[in-house]
Formats: sequence, C-alpha cells, structure tokens
Amino acid sequence: MLFQPGKSGPEQPLPFSHKNHAGDRKLKCKMCHPGSDETMQIAKAQVCMQCHSVMKTESPAIQTLAAFAKNDREIKWARVYEIPSYVNFSHKTHLDAGASCEDCHGPVATREVLAREGDISMGACMNCHRAKKVSIDCTFCHEQK
Repeated sequence: MLFQPGKSGPEQPLPFSHKNHAGDRKLKCKMCHPGSDETMQIAKAQVCMQCHSVMKTESPAIQTLAAFAKNDREIKWARVYEIPSYVNFSHKTHLDAGASCEDCHGPVATREVLAREGDISMGACMNCHRAKKVSIDCTFCHEQK
C-alpha cells in the first residue's frame, strides 16, 4: 500500500511529528531509532524524556509519555513498515552503500503523520537492486532453510 494524498497513517498511541523532530529540529534518525543498524528500533520513552523532561512538559501527551518512562512501559506504536521475517534486511548494509532513509521511507522529515508511502515490496527492492547493479539472486535477501 503506497501513500495517497489525503490518506493518513495508522492511529498512534501518542502524537508524534517527524516534521518537528527530524525536519525542524534536525534530529538524526538514529536518535529515535536506535539499534544495531541492522534492525532499527523505536526509542523507549526514556529517550524522549531526555528532551521532554524540560520541553513541552505542560502537554497532556508529554505527561502521558513521562508516565510511560517513569514506569518503564513500552509505547505500543503502530508499525508503518514491516519486513517479513524471511527477508534478510540490513539497514547498515544499505546505508553503507549510500542509500538514505528517504529512499525507502519517503520524505519523513516533512511529515506530521507517517503513512506508508515507500514501496518495500519485493518488486520494488529488485528494481532498486537492478538500477544500482546489486545482486538480485534470491539468496542475497532470503534465508535458505
């Protein structure tokens, strides 16, 4: 499913603006999406509180966020993108090869609300691999069991 103007993304448990954080404030993706670079994750509430313990503290959403952090509770964000478990995907490999987050996820830093707008289907991946002259051999991306 690709982004269509006028369509919104999945309902999230708390409001979050990528435009404000990644766009206006120029925070790096890795700040909110930590991990091994192989599989990026979504930050825990405690990471958000590094700034929000002093910023926008009067906001009901930030007060909810603070409660999640204080109680070490996971925020159940609705995923916008998900790769099947049988695909070997490494963010690090792609970033090291010169790909950007925007190549697959679209212009995230300009979005108030995220919706799926990048095509992460096998066909799209293969087209990108062909264009960049990267292997399209099945075992390059898929586990052999």
